[in-house]
Amino acid sequence: METVLIVDDEKNYPLILSAVLQDVGYETLTANSGMEALEILNHANADVDLVLTDMKMPVMDGIELLEKIKTINPHLPVMMMTAYGTVEKAVEAMQKGAYNYILKPFDNEGLIIFVKKAIDMYQVIKENLRLRDVVETRYNFGNIVGKSKRMQEVFELVKKMAPSSATVLIEGESGTGKELVAKSIHFNSPRKDKPFIAVNCSALSENLLESELFGHEKGAFTGAIAMKKGRFELADSGTLFLDEIGELSQNLQVKLLRVLQERAFERVGGIRAVPVNIRIIAATNKNLKHETEQGRFREDLYYRLNVLYLVLPPLRDRVEDIRLLVDHMIEKYASERRPDQQVTGVDQDVNRLLYGYSWPGNVRELENAIERAMVLCPGNIIRVSDLPKEFKKSIGHSLHLEGISENAKLYETLDMVEKLMIERALATSHNVQSRAAELLGIGKSGLNQKIKKYGIKP
Repeated sequence: METVLIVDDEKNYPLILSAVLQDVGYETLTANSGMEALEILNHANADVDLVLTDMKMPVMDGIELLEKIKTINPHLPVMMMTAYGTVEKAVEAMQKGAYNYILKPFDNEGLIIFVKKAIDMYQVIKENLRLRDVVETRYNFGNIVGKSKRMQEVFELVKKMAPSSATVLIEGESGTGKELVAKSIHFNSPRKDKPFIAVNCSALSENLLESELFGHEKGAFTGAIAMKKGRFELADSGTLFLDEIGELSQNLQVKLLRVLQERAFERVGGIRAVPVNIRIIAATNKNLKHETEQGRFREDLYYRLNVLYLVLPPLRDRVEDIRLLVDHMIEKYASERRPDQQVTGVDQDVNRLLYGYSWPGNVRELENAIERAMVLCPGNIIRVSDLPKEFKKSIGHSLHLEGISENAKLYETLDMVEKLMIERALATSHNVQSRAAELLGIGKSGLNQKIKKYGIKP
């Protein structure tokens, strides 16, 4: 049974409201001050679904109580009761996260409707939070999100790799989350309290990268006015992540190989070997095996790096993760929205586009699209107009009637179009029929009937 906490400094008012709400099946708690209400909310056994508070109270008014409640439970709805003369304060409360306000005096039926809507909303929020906890437990590792078979295999590999100190090579297209996986390995390893240092090997020239990796001694080159530690030294006892390792020059490949073999290096301009205890995680969007065969990457270094090997799938090969990723990103960027304008999801047209798009930029491109939509979306649902133009261009082209004969039968033409759409949806969803049905906007049983009707073999 849902519980309403009623707060008003007039002692009789909470009693009257309690009687009204109890008559329609709600449990009630009452408080005659903001401090008393906070004590109830902080009590371990107090499970409150709505706070109904007066706006004007001594010591702690309704707005101050609202602010304190939001620090205890940001999702708990707070509804303000206010007299006509304090409507401006009620609007201020709405801007600070109040669910709604109701003017005194109000009729009982109106109050009950307001209370029911607020509690229904809170029940949905609590259920979503519960489901999110389940999803995060089953489908997250660190901040990596995925429920597809490919990503579950990645999670299992990461769990096995993390306790080791062996070198890891991660391959995958740009935007698939290679650095995120590297961090997950590090922060689930015995080195988690030590530094995680990342270097992009393609971002600097060879000379600058050498100094960045190994550091330099004072006077090693023009401008070297003091000794500088490199990333290898800074990462001592921790993990060094070498991103885009395939872009490393032949000269630096030799020096990196020596570090891996001897666990020591020399600063630029130095003659003393500096011992180092680090774990190397390397990543590339290239096929390093192919690069070695073409003579662009040293074979001995390749095998030194490729002790533990992990391939991250592109987003187009794990489309069943898209909805999960979208929900995760909507929550991630929720802070960019006002509390009363939170985005709850995407509409069906957006859903179809997300599943039908090729995602050349992978998860990074999806995240950019959702972040943009969260800023531009005027309502609570993300629509096609809120997405980047690349998505709008991917909307299905209109049918060209010129290609259909003039004596074609309508039912035959419609059947042909329907069959083609079903085949496309099945291909897009990798034959996951529940997902294909969702893309088509029909039920799974209806899809099964149509598959049989047209003799489609998934």
